[in-house]
Amino acid sequence: MRLARILGTNVRKYRKERGLSQEALADEVELAVTYVGQIERGLRNPTLDVVERFAKVLRVKPLDLLQ
Repeated sequence: MRLARILGTNVRKYRKERGLSQEALADEVELAVTYVGQIERGLRNPTLDVVERFAKVLRVKPLDLLQ
């Protein structure tokens, strides 16, 4: 599986576990909701900075999002 797809699957999983909508997550990480949706579907390759921002908001380690 592509790393972008793994990241997207994990972002979606942790987002739902935290009870966040895509819109709420996008607000927290300061990204457009369409971009968050594309990440969750594995269509985008975010920078490491963006991965770190997701990890901080979702309260996980960045590596947890990539495994």
